[in-house]
Amino acid sequence: MKYENFTTFTVDVAEAIATVNFNFGSVNVQGQEMLADLNSLAMRLERDRDVKVVVFQSANPEIWVCHYDTELLKDMSTEAASRDEAQLLDLQSVCERISKVPQATIAKLEGFARGGGHELALALDMRFAARGKYKFMQMEVGMGILPCGGGASRMARQTGLGKALEIILSANDYDAEDAERFGTINRALDPDEIGPFVDALAARISKFPAESINACKQMVYESIDKPIDQALKAEAYWLYQATSKTPAVKRFTIADEQGLEHDIENQRNWGQLVMNVQDIT
Repeated sequence: MKYENFTTFTVDVAEAIATVNFNFGSVNVQGQEMLADLNSLAMRLERDRDVKVVVFQSANPEIWVCHYDTELLKDMSTEAASRDEAQLLDLQSVCERISKVPQATIAKLEGFARGGGHELALALDMRFAARGKYKFMQMEVGMGILPCGGGASRMARQTGLGKALEIILSANDYDAEDAERFGTINRALDPDEIGPFVDALAARISKFPAESINACKQMVYESIDKPIDQALKAEAYWLYQATSKTPAVKRFTIADEQGLEHDIENQRNWGQLVMNVQDIT
């Protein structure tokens, strides 16, 4: 799969990891060009089973991705639409498509991510932010609108209602420590730690079967919106999607034949053992 001819970012692929490096103009503004690039990227990732992890970062030392382009926002309708007439916005559709790609997606946040930029980060699977460099904001209420790239919906799922409303209604800047406390990121890291941490995490995930990565991801997303009985049934469904396409049963058979689970050293070192079994294909 070729990852080229993008105008707002570059993509480098190595060892089953794709690194998306935003580099568009002075502030990585999120406009039609970026949305078109992200849509094209998603289409390629959906068809690619060699890439297992995608890391999104920025070449700009201050900004990850800027807010949605005001050139587009100024043309919004001033007429109220009914629920039946309301259509998904481009930003909503693109963020949703990115969220559903089969790869594990990671935001490495080392600059500002406000408005639509923050909503794009929320659409990714995991987010890690650099202390002293990262700031996020949903400023929409102050402009007279609301987060409309999935921000309101995904924020509440990440943080709970009260914290989501504090973030959205305050229209304040929040830093990496705040983000960790709110739950909008996985963790805050020192600037010299974030690169090695994300690299190591991406490398570890990239060693696992592509179909089990996808099954785990789709199951977790699906479970959010279902009652527990339906979520458990979905869990069983995705289990068999994985076992039908991965060497899982072969690995379990060898483990059973060799009595690996009864070895106390294996129980002490599961973190390494799970990497060792990747040789069984």
